[in-house]
Amino acid sequence: MNSVVNMNKDHKVKTTQALIALYCGSRVGNKAIYLESAIQLAQGLAEHGFGIVYGGASIGLMGQVADTVLEHGGDVVGVIPEFMLDYEVANERLTELHIVKSMHERKAMMAERASAFIALPGGLGTFEEILEIATWGQLDQHQKPMMLYNVNGFYNALIAQLDHAVAEGFLPPQHRAKLIVCQSISEIYTAINNLTMPASFVI
Repeated sequence: MNSVVNMNKDHKVKTTQALIALYCGSRVGNKAIYLESAIQLAQGLAEHGFGIVYGGASIGLMGQVADTVLEHGGDVVGVIPEFMLDYEVANERLTELHIVKSMHERKAMMAERASAFIALPGGLGTFEEILEIATWGQLDQHQKPMMLYNVNGFYNALIAQLDHAVAEGFLPPQHRAKLIVCQSISEIYTAINNLTMPASFVI
């Protein structure tokens, strides 16, 4: 039986797998490759023994990756703020569905539960999530792998901006290097193959 949890109460942990945080769009984009790549990644993660933690919605790439992981036997943890339930319909088929009070709680729980972080194509929320977790890494709040899955060159402009920030002296190169650019799913598997992670995540 799946678990729907109100975060004002003690929350139940039902997952047994290492979880990968997937940041991705509440839309599917206008090219088939985005959806196809998201489904392939989700299937591969499940087949490699990983579950996922994500934003909890049933729409867009978010819904597709969750459904795919479940279909292939993986655990899926969703975290969604109450105020988003009206327009990002929660996926109630999940291993765990946590309904929280704010975006801050959502991101903190995802960060705590994740062993690694992957940004698929998405919009403002996706950009903000991967850059925030990269900032936390820069501040030594975690040492977990962080990846941009550069499907169809989607992140080329962001990658160029990050490199420009290094060139202009605003971003130390060792911190830029922590955000791994993956052009293929095999590169993602290589990055997470030997996960090492702290016992707890400090915010």
